[in-house]
Amino acid sequence: MIDLDEIHGCALLRVAILLATLAMLPIVCFGQSNDSEIERQLVAAAIERTHHQVRYDGTYRIIDYPNGDVPGTLGVCTDLVIRSYRKIGIDLQQLVHEDMRRNFALYPQHWGLQHPDSNIDHRRVPNLQVFFRRHGETLPRDLNPLSYQPGDIVTWMLPGNLPHIGIVISEFAKNSTHRLVAHNIGRGPQIEDMLFDHAITGHYRYDGLH
Repeated sequence: MIDLDEIHGCALLRVAILLATLAMLPIVCFGQSNDSEIERQLVAAAIERTHHQVRYDGTYRIIDYPNGDVPGTLGVCTDLVIRSYRKIGIDLQQLVHEDMRRNFALYPQHWGLQHPDSNIDHRRVPNLQVFFRRHGETLPRDLNPLSYQPGDIVTWMLPGNLPHIGIVISEFAKNSTHRLVAHNIGRGPQIEDMLFDHAITGHYRYDGLH
């Protein structure tokens, strides 16, 4: 004869085991940020850059190498990215220069140079795009706001064929599902709601480990 009490007890035991197993699994929420510690530090560094008074000035200057920089009161869009990464111990000047020395032909030839120039190469958006594609993670350039996570690097083409670059931060735009961007589009380092204002030409994630 079938013992109904025994069957019921076994069923309860299976449920208990299942619940215990589920309790040990990580909680995953749709739209949740997947940023790492490095990306959180990068976001904090980018936000800190917006507290500085910087006049937009892309004049060619001779700078130190490595860890060289133009005067802190000057800069362009790339300098916000460079200075943010440098704050967390990643020197894009040296990394881009070394990669260009080994692979010069893979980088844009827009400026008529015959060899890398550590004074300016890392301060040019097209060069950073190549570097991030080669050594970081290339991500979708779609209009899905959830594709853009804190610490992601985004590049745009502004009117007049002017390349631009910025860093996605954690904070969301007001009454929106997309995040704000730390960048310098000409008015100094700022945090703005501009992620989808211009044509996106690149979307990358780079943690300096590759």
